[in-house]
Amino acid sequence: MHRLFVALRPPGHVRDLLIDTMEGVDLRWQDDDQLHLTLRFVGEVERPLANDLAAALSTIVFPKFDLAIQGVGRFDRGRRGALWAGVRPKDPLHALASKVERACQSAGLEPERRAYHPHITLARWNGGKPQLDSWLNEHAGLRSEPFTATDFILYESRLGQSGAHYEPVATFALV
Repeated sequence: MHRLFVALRPPGHVRDLLIDTMEGVDLRWQDDDQLHLTLRFVGEVERPLANDLAAALSTIVFPKFDLAIQGVGRFDRGRRGALWAGVRPKDPLHALASKVERACQSAGLEPERRAYHPHITLARWNGGKPQLDSWLNEHAGLRSEPFTATDFILYESRLGQSGAHYEPVATFALV
């Protein structure tokens, strides 16, 4: 089985900006290799479906577009959660995510039922709600210069003792 997701990878200078925020709270911070903007989580699939998905994603035609980091926030799910960096503008991300969703369904995947909220996960926690007000206030004005999304990537996620390791499987150019 292959655990897959489709994502954009921010450029190095944007990842550096994000890494510079990762302190002051005892959380499981993402490392540089884990920083991405998910377009669609796929989950575990067999090799034939993974191949069909890669073929379907290769048919997507979408223009390059600019986006920027803007603000931070948190998701709380009971005693688990995540800190994230927001991105703007959201319209091209929603449009590209919709095309990725259609490609996933054409490859045979079930439709994604969750609403799409574009973000880059910075940290995760389990087992309680950490005090994050100070960190959120300190980084509320987080901004990056605009950067151009030039491609999107099909990743395989391998879970290990130290967390997830992401391997690019295929890269698809935006035009």
